[in-house]
Amino acid sequence: MSEGLSDLPSVFTPIIPLREAGDAMARAIAEAPRHGAGTLVWVRSWSRIEAAVVLEPEQPLAAARPALIAALAAFADAAGALGPPEVPLTFDWPATIRVNGGVVGGARLAAPPGCAEDEVPAWLVVGIEAAFAAPSEAEPGRNPARTTLFEEGFGETTPAEMTAAWARHLMANLADWQGRGFRVVAERYLARLDPALAAGARRGLDPATGDLVIQRDGVRERMPLMAARAA
Repeated sequence: MSEGLSDLPSVFTPIIPLREAGDAMARAIAEAPRHGAGTLVWVRSWSRIEAAVVLEPEQPLAAARPALIAALAAFADAAGALGPPEVPLTFDWPATIRVNGGVVGGARLAAPPGCAEDEVPAWLVVGIEAAFAAPSEAEPGRNPARTTLFEEGFGETTPAEMTAAWARHLMANLADWQGRGFRVVAERYLARLDPALAAGARRGLDPATGDLVIQRDGVRERMPLMAARAA
């Protein structure tokens, strides 16, 4: 066990657990200049999954931003391994996560303030957050647009197990990106992107920026990923 997370590769150091009210993204951003790549911050909670990892990319910010795509694909991989396989998990562009049609959470990306698009950032932070279970006082069905993993059949796992699985799959996706090209990770993401978005059109992700490119009848539309930059 590593601070409550099991089977994590040695690349994750330090591992910083926070109490229930903690903010993993904010803490990872604060720790990034001091500890650098591999810093993993997570929140100990029964009701939610919240974690963030510090990366040190070698590309300019524009080309490194698709780390957000890798983080989302990693969450889908973790959910597929630990949750019921028949329950659909999809993404709204660019970084909202739905399970069985209901919103459960999303991913975020942060870079150093003032970092230019063509500048290699000193660090990036990617974070994930998802509702695992509703508070005991919550009224069932009060918000039909949202759901929790527990409600959708993830009762055989825990937020800590999901967090550890996400971290492992994140490293695997980043390794695939580096070794096999961004297309491998992009295809995993696109396979879960809301099929109603530009239905019938060709959809792809620009490897230079992570932008969603939609092509239909000879017309190309671009939806920028940079909208997800701020943490």
